[in-house]
Amino acid sequence: MSATELPTARGAAIGRQISIGLYTALYKVRLHGTEHVPKEGPVLLAPNHTGFIDAPMLVGVSPRPVHALAKRELFRGPLGWLLHGVGQIPIDRNGPDRAALMTAMKVLDNGRVLGIFPEGTRGVGDFSELRSGLVWFAMRTGAPVVPLVFTGTAGRSSTLGGMPRLRSRIDVTFGAPIRVEASGRGRAALDAATEQVRDGLLAHVAAVYERQQERES
Repeated sequence: MSATELPTARGAAIGRQISIGLYTALYKVRLHGTEHVPKEGPVLLAPNHTGFIDAPMLVGVSPRPVHALAKRELFRGPLGWLLHGVGQIPIDRNGPDRAALMTAMKVLDNGRVLGIFPEGTRGVGDFSELRSGLVWFAMRTGAPVVPLVFTGTAGRSSTLGGMPRLRSRIDVTFGAPIRVEASGRGRAALDAATEQVRDGLLAHVAAVYERQQERES
């Protein structure tokens, strides 16, 4: 596949089934709010990121097949072949990657689902750090941003050995779509839209953690 070729919808659908099979065998996963994902048209999924398994799980927990942007370093050898085959998109995180941006735009222009981790890398998963790429896509395509929070995926350390223990509970909670309100395409408009999306993501993750504390109390 060339750098800007549209990934196949069939590949993403196959990837979804593989992901569902793996996570249902390994963990007790509970999905909440999947009705918030529009059944058709372009959608931007915006997950938090606390564990190694968030990215592969994202492909399966979504009610629609997902094409996700993933760091280019993963697209090597057999894993790279698999990721390409299931419709995922490599991106260079060290600078502007025009090819990846064009491919992602094609995904949205074709009415599909694009997954972007707005924090950029693993962290505490509270959306406190938000990169503008997610909002840039929303402004240019009109695609709604659907927040998604993983809880229980962080594991016990920052290494691969820190995967969540087998058959542990993982909750995946989708939030109401955020429609970007932006006038113009300059820097000021991007900054304003980024603040709007950040507020929506923060509100969703706060509500998820509050409900989790209520369950545990």
